[in-house]
Parts: sequence; structure tokens; C-alpha cells
Amino acid sequence: MPSNREAPPVCPNCGADVPRKALACPECGSDHETGWRDFGASSGYDSPEDEFDYDEALKKEFGPEIVPRNVKPIWWITGIVLLVIIAVGLVKSLVR
Repeated sequence: MPSNREAPPVCPNCGADVPRKALACPECGSDHETGWRDFGASSGYDSPEDEFDYDEALKKEFGPEIVPRNVKPIWWITGIVLLVIIAVGLVKSLVR
């Protein structure tokens, strides 16, 4: 049964432009039955950004530590030696 209600110019759910005679949003599929309301009405959806905790998300994704684990001591020593060589080279180039 076709609806005599017009689609809003912008989808209230996803923000996509909606063609004038569209029966549903071309991006998310929302329509009068599944989510469109009168233009300008709130959808009652709370943005997840309001309650998002970045630190908690990092811990959940990567664990409690963001420090590399199981790095063999030879790689730490190699890194330190390279940094010392670079520092000595910079000092020598500045002295000349």
C-alpha cells in the first residue's frame, strides 16, 4: 500500500540525501514504517559518542598494557646501540 506521506529531504537516521519521491532511504533503508517520523521530530536515538570511553575501548581492544610484550633483549640492545650511534654522529656533525 503506497504511502501518501512524503519522504524528508534528509534521512533522520543516517543523514543521507533522500530523493523527493523515494519510498525509503537509499543508504540505510529507513522508511515511514521502520523509522522515519514527521520531519524534525527526534528519533529518540542517543548518540554512542556521548557515552564513549576511549581509554576503556583501548584496554578492551589491546589489553591493559599497550607495551610490546615478548621483545627479546637483543632487539632492545640493538635499538639502544643505534640511538647512540645516531647521537654520536649528530654531535660530531655539529662540532665541525
